[in-house]
Amino acid sequence: MAGQALEAVKAVAQRVTDSRGFELVEVELKRQREGMLVRLYVDKEGGIGLEDLQSVSEEVSAILDAEDPIRSSYTLEVSSPGLDRPLHTEADYRRFAGKLAKLSSYEPVDGRRHWTGRLAGVEDGVVEIVLETEGGQVARVPFAKLSAGRLEVEFGKKAK
Repeated sequence: MAGQALEAVKAVAQRVTDSRGFELVEVELKRQREGMLVRLYVDKEGGIGLEDLQSVSEEVSAILDAEDPIRSSYTLEVSSPGLDRPLHTEADYRRFAGKLAKLSSYEPVDGRRHWTGRLAGVEDGVVEIVLETEGGQVARVPFAKLSAGRLEVEFGKKAK
């Protein structure tokens, strides 16, 4: 049942964000004492503002109330993914090439499961990350083996 509700919420959120040219980054559905928590992470090129988030929240809420895919009461939260946003798709790894990231894999790749470095891109289903603290060595991690990827926050770095 929770899986069906999650898929229904994703479908609604995807319709709303697509219609505005926004990116639906992630959808979470969590059981709470007072009902369900529905959390949407939304972004757009150049960053998303509060007015954008509010408009998505209002439309998604109206559709969820009408379609009623969640059988209990729920709280809807819509926010940006933040500076340390998760990376889910190969397109994310391409889009954020040049950014600092932390990756983890399900199983060891070349004897390790964790990497921190600058994303170099994706080629033939393999994510490349430059390990700056390890002499610029390039690690190649199969996308299919990644369990998590997240951008790292960089302070004091001037945009070029």
